[in-house]
Amino acid sequence: MKRKPIYVEIPIQAEMDKLWEATQNPELHEQWDLRFSKIYYLPKKEGKPQEFSYQTKIGPFQVEGWGKSVGSFQGKDDSRTSSLHFGTDQTISPIREGRGYWKYIPDGESITFLTEYNYQTSFGRLGAFVDRFLFRPVMGWGTALSFDVLKRWMEKGESPQHQYTRFLSFWMISFLFLFIWMYHGAVPKLFFMDEAELQMVQTILPFGEESIRSVVRVIGWAEVLFGLLFVFMGRKKPLFIVQLILFPILTLAAIWGDPSVLSHPFSPLTFNLTLILLSWFGLKLGSDIPTAKSCKRKR
Repeated sequence: MKRKPIYVEIPIQAEMDKLWEATQNPELHEQWDLRFSKIYYLPKKEGKPQEFSYQTKIGPFQVEGWGKSVGSFQGKDDSRTSSLHFGTDQTISPIREGRGYWKYIPDGESITFLTEYNYQTSFGRLGAFVDRFLFRPVMGWGTALSFDVLKRWMEKGESPQHQYTRFLSFWMISFLFLFIWMYHGAVPKLFFMDEAELQMVQTILPFGEESIRSVVRVIGWAEVLFGLLFVFMGRKKPLFIVQLILFPILTLAAIWGDPSVLSHPFSPLTFNLTLILLSWFGLKLGSDIPTAKSCKRKR
């Protein structure tokens, strides 16, 4: 099975020497590149390529590998190229050995920074199958996200650690709302049809029992679909704005329908105030976070 190389390209407005240092210095490189947790240069041997070792943590697993900077080239137009040979002997690693390069091409006020690399996989045909449909797309996405973090670091001065903290916080909030909307849409409305849900709708719409049940089912499906938008919708700003409008309305409607809920242990007042605050945080965090979409992924 032919393995398609991973290609990522992004324009960065920075000085060549500054970008070169951020990508070639191990202490700086490991700060922005998701693919590596630690990078250590080994003592340079005369007449030999610069060798290094690296560590990559994936959840509870840690993979250690080796690498060689097999060469660099500077063109007459001040473009630069750095080639790499890497691999690992650990059996748990999905990557066995690979090669790639980084290229720095001046383009007016910016530098086109790009990479292309490929590798051989472990675990035979099973490893090749998992790599093609899971691991390789994740590696490509991680490389592109890292390149955008590097770009923002060079252009805006925001540290990679701060960027990744905002990125992780934003997606934790997004997945939390995915769970909340799907749970409250499916469990008390579609699966069990809770009596409190029926009473709440009945105070607003004086329909018959069967009609009320149909309305609750529609609301349940609407909540499930709205929750899914937090994963499949690209721009999530409109979702958070809708919530900032919707949650206060839902809070007032719940209290109006049954004022006694204010004395309940889990009052909709405190619950919805929490959701309003999280919506505001999501709106602010999502206004400018790193994204893999800013990179070109094909030649």
